Amino acid sequence: MTWVRIATWNVNSAKQRVPRLLPWLEERRPDVVCLQETKLSDAAFEDLFAAPLAELGYQAAHHGQGQWNGVALLSRVGLDDVEAGFAGQPDFGGRAEARAISATCGGVRVHSLYVPNGREVGSDHYAYKLEWLEALATTLPSGPAEVALCGDMNIAPADADVFDPAAFVGHTHVTPAERERLAAFGLTDLVRAHWPRARVFSYWDYRAGMFHQDLGMRIDLVLASAPVAERVAAAWVDRAARKGTGPSDHAPVIVDLDEAPDGDIGPVVPPPSNPRRGGRTRLPQER
Repeated sequence: MTWVRIATWNVNSAKQRVPRLLPWLEERRPDVVCLQETKLSDAAFEDLFAAPLAELGYQAAHHGQGQWNGVALLSRVGLDDVEAGFAGQPDFGGRAEARAISATCGGVRVHSLYVPNGREVGSDHYAYKLEWLEALATTLPSGPAEVALCGDMNIAPADADVFDPAAFVGHTHVTPAERERLAAFGLTDLVRAHWPRARVFSYWDYRAGMFHQDLGMRIDLVLASAPVAERVAAAWVDRAARKGTGPSDHAPVIVDLDEAPDGDIGPVVPPPSNPRRGGRTRLPQER
């Protein structure tokens, strides 16, 4: 059994994020990387990334949909039995969306997931989100015992995972139905299990200075079965990747199995510099 670093990152357009993604791979050196919202076709992903990823030692598999959605897996520890989508994945509007890809990497069945947003409670998009999650949960028991679901789940598992629960009342991402579907996977939330009382977010809206005030949500998760969860040596959000020029609105989540080469350094690296606490804050879309 060898040490493995798993990372997941919603890059919100892989093409736009090239100047950030490739240097980040060299800096953090993850062994397995799950990407979401690549917004590329398979051919475009291949043209853009095949050569630089190979130079960095990665095999890659991509499941794309052009300008929307898109997920990928990068691995330096094997990329076997790749599956685009999953058995029973529902369509939306008569079309199967590119929101899931899985492969066996370093002995772990890793899924890169971009869960539907849901948009508004009670909408067709919301019903689709719940159906999509139910279908995925149905397929998991037939898979390997060592499994990790990684990605943008578009669900904050608990009130502690949003900056102000009162601000989200009536919105998606926090409803009991969504949280119940997430819990139905029966997996361990690795960051929360490692840091049960920490203030830690992975997504901050581009608008209204949300990032600089640390008004975020924790919706990018690594959920794992017990054999994987027992191996966790470190679990953290790489907040530095959200800073600077041309960032995604999400930060990567990183989990180290068996060894922590950077030490068990805290839930957020670096920690937020100017968090706002307390008081009712309206969401940007309400302004």
